[in-house]
Amino acid sequence: MGTRFTRVGSPGFFFVVLLLLAPAVTFAGPAEEASAVIDRWVTVFNANDADAVVKLYAPDATLLGTASPILAEGPGPISAYFSRLRGSGTKVAMREHRTMALGDSALLATGFYEFTLIQDGKPVPIPARFTLVVAKRGGDWLIVHHHSSQRPKPPQ
Repeated sequence: MGTRFTRVGSPGFFFVVLLLLAPAVTFAGPAEEASAVIDRWVTVFNANDADAVVKLYAPDATLLGTASPILAEGPGPISAYFSRLRGSGTKVAMREHRTMALGDSALLATGFYEFTLIQDGKPVPIPARFTLVVAKRGGDWLIVHHHSSQRPKPPQ
């Protein structure tokens, strides 16, 4: 039994070298792709870019906003809800949350976030809770439902 070596000039050698030199490619699954929409929502919200926030919602999306008494449905009402965001300095920070894949084309995210509003030049924290449903529509992941409400204070 002899040891078999691949000659440097052989096609097999070049194939092995190419595999070793090729960058590692990672593919995001549905949960990671859908979660990226939520991360983008936080980023554009913190930039106070209301137009970019609205673009993350599906045309038939529903929104039960933290500070709204109505069910906003579709781009017009959702845009009206987020219009106060422009130039406000309002920020949001994700806190404890969970995500659950509902299949290859839908994700449920629920948890807590905290808004910081600027009132009279001072930051005012508003603890809130949320539920988001993100679904793949065509080739895009979009928010199809968003519910947000103030987080109740713990019982004393």
